[in-house]
This record gives sequence, structure tokens and C-alpha cells, in this order.
Amino acid sequence: MQGQATALNVHSDGVGLCGEQVGDGPAVVLLHGLTATRRYVVMGSRLLERSGHRVIAYDARGHGRSTPARARGEYGYERLSADLGAVLDAAGIERAVLAGASMGAHTAVRFALLRPQRVAALALITPSYDPSRRLAPADLTAWDALAQGLREGGVEGFVRAYDLAAVPARWRETVEKVLRQRLCAHEHPEAVADALEVVPRSRPFEDMRELEVIAVPSLIVASRDEADPGHPLAVGELYARTIPNASLAVEDPGPPAQSPIAWQGGRLSKLLAELAARTR
Repeated sequence: MQGQATALNVHSDGVGLCGEQVGDGPAVVLLHGLTATRRYVVMGSRLLERSGHRVIAYDARGHGRSTPARARGEYGYERLSADLGAVLDAAGIERAVLAGASMGAHTAVRFALLRPQRVAALALITPSYDPSRRLAPADLTAWDALAQGLREGGVEGFVRAYDLAAVPARWRETVEKVLRQRLCAHEHPEAVADALEVVPRSRPFEDMRELEVIAVPSLIVASRDEADPGHPLAVGELYARTIPNASLAVEDPGPPAQSPIAWQGGRLSKLLAELAARTR
């Protein structure tokens, strides 16, 4: 049954998490990436609820309409994973398909390792974390510059600090437009700046071999480096090789160049519905 989305307000570790749920059927929980909101996983697609799923999406702590953490350092994956558990508890969900993008993907993995009995399937969209690779000082400096730009100049300051020159010309206008839209959606931009400093330094797990215990159906959605160099294709391929029963989805190489699947809400939702069907 379809219908209007209903609000889902959850308290977790002193944080108010703002979310929504819609539809009936097996649960699919959407987890967005750093600096995004719950709108930026399936990009407004309604295919999942129309295909018989209960869809839950929420803003991560400090993002969107959710409130900031109690302290600036409380944005690591241990907190993000606990928040996911609180959302499942508040919604009365024992097991769910978890679909996370970037930061949301790493949160979903951590949760799946800690509480596997609550995960029916796992969709990891553009994961970028490789535990064998420590971020170089230059990488951390770039994240810190984004945080400083947001604190001092708001949306425009963030955009100025973002390396748009690294984005291929054909995608640059789209990326800049989405950046502005995403950042304008936050009620607490200073909290997003805090998260920009903490999340890249947080480690959701310590060794890729830990993922070998994941037993549920899994899907890795990766992007080609030309369009999304921040989420390397090689990392997505590594997750797909390591997790048993995992499949890999990547946009065709072209020509002409295609936009990443992660940017196509309808196509991504179709893949998520197919993954959920594998749990029945």
C-alpha cells in the first residue's frame, strides 16, 4: 500500500534524529552520505514503496533537520551505527535491508558487523573507505578546508573550498548545483562542519577481511573514477570481492559517458528492490 510519508523522530544519545517512513512491506532503510540529507540516496524515487517496501530514511546526526551531537567529536562511525540501531528500534523493525551511500555505506557495514541478526541484505553505494590505506595529511587538509569554508562562508565558502576542477567538465555544472542544494538543506551547518572533520578520521572497521563474515545478500554500487574520483571504482570492486554473495553494479563505460548509477534514483531503486527480493 502506498501513502503519504509519516514523520519518524528518534532520540539517540542526546541527538534528535529526523526521518520519515512510507509504504508497507519488508523494510528498506536509506542512509545518506557526508554533507547530504535523507533526500540524497534514491533522489526522490518512489519505486521502492510502489514495489511493496516500507522505506525509512533519516538525516544523520547534525545533518538536515537532525540536531547536532552533544560534542564536536561525536560524529564517528560508532555513533552513526548506534543511531541506526535507535532508528530500527523506534520504527519497530527487527531486520531490514540497509542501503547506504558513502558515509552511509560505511555506517551500514559497521552495523552489519556488530548486529548481523538485524540485517536482511546490504547495499553499499559508492564506498570509499579502504582500511589498508591511511588518509594522507593532504587528504585530511582538504576535508578540514571544506569544514572551514562552511563555517566561515556558508554554502559559498564550502563551494569555493571544493575542488571542482577535479570534476570532469561534463559533470561539473551538475556537481556544483547538487552541492549547493544539499548544503542549503541543513539547519545546523556548523554541525556538518564538525562532521566533515570527524568522519574522514573515523574507521568503521579495521581490516577488510572482517567483511568475509557477512552472510546476507549484498550489492555494491560503484562509480567510474572519471565521474566520481572521490569514490574509487577499485574500492567498490574490493568490497565486492571480499563480501560473500556480493554483486557489483557499475555504469557502462560508454561512449557516450553515462552518469553513475548512484546519481540515478530510479535505476538505483530498481537494483535495491531486486536485492530485497533475494531475501525472501
